[in-house]
Amino acid sequence: MNKKRRAVIEGNQVSELLTLNLGGYEQKVLIEGKNKELPVVITLHGGPGTPIPFSVGCRGLFPEFTDKFIMVYWDQLGCGINNRKIDESFKISTFVNMTADLIDRIKEKFPENKLILFATSWGSVLSALVSAEKSDAIDGIVVSGQIIKNVFFNDEVVNALEASAAPRKKLEIIKNAKPETANSTELQTISSCLTKYTDAYNNKNCKKAPMGKMIMGLMTSPDYTFMDFKAVVDNGYKGNVSLWNEILKIDLTETLNAVKMPYYIIQGETDIVASTNVVKSVVEKSDNKNLRYAVVENTGHFPGVEMMDKIFESLSELS
Repeated sequence: MNKKRRAVIEGNQVSELLTLNLGGYEQKVLIEGKNKELPVVITLHGGPGTPIPFSVGCRGLFPEFTDKFIMVYWDQLGCGINNRKIDESFKISTFVNMTADLIDRIKEKFPENKLILFATSWGSVLSALVSAEKSDAIDGIVVSGQIIKNVFFNDEVVNALEASAAPRKKLEIIKNAKPETANSTELQTISSCLTKYTDAYNNKNCKKAPMGKMIMGLMTSPDYTFMDFKAVVDNGYKGNVSLWNEILKIDLTETLNAVKMPYYIIQGETDIVASTNVVKSVVEKSDNKNLRYAVVENTGHFPGVEMMDKIFESLSELS
């Protein structure tokens, strides 16, 4: 660990690895912040099973955030420091219940602090669904890459891939796939083609976040073992289809229309994974003043530097 990171950690009044029972499972959660009076931000990562950029291994890595907020980093069950097999018994509701428990435990620890959720992609499913159950505890929600409906299976995806250099053989596989029966091979084909041949995930004109620095930070984390680091990408979600079966059928339109706290959605201009056009349509048709969106140019589903700046700005506004 370098001196700068060590100094950040030593300067934080809040810096603790907690063991909490979430949804009936013992899990480790990291909290850190400059002082105990700061607003709390609970992070809900994407995937399912991809604890990036914020994870339990991030102690001392993000002083720009921990100087302003008490950050709560949770590697959702099945990945990172909480790695275990996620079999077909796990449902979206399983993780919503864990999220609700996490909110309760953190609120018990910081009863007077504002509490904000920050969710990305799959985490946005959790933030939307938990918003009704915990409306009295949550002061605001910021999301990047909001999933609402028709993930992968929509005209935007097909049209983008048809206009790309994607191999015709793979296009046929994608066109013949159905959300009701999609298997892991078909989903991987869609995802890999969108990554390689379109700007859906990573826009080529986007200023990328420094991933090398982040990976090195996780490798030298005071809280991660090598196996925890490995489980950031190679983890218990491998082969699971129960969660994706639900994600592909989900429609969160009415859930979002009913949110009772400020709910800010930040979308990449070229995101067709969690479709920016769908987000625009839902928010603009809604009469819920709590719901609003912003679009970051030259950005796809994965946040770059400009989107992270917008996220920080939105979290600061809610605090």
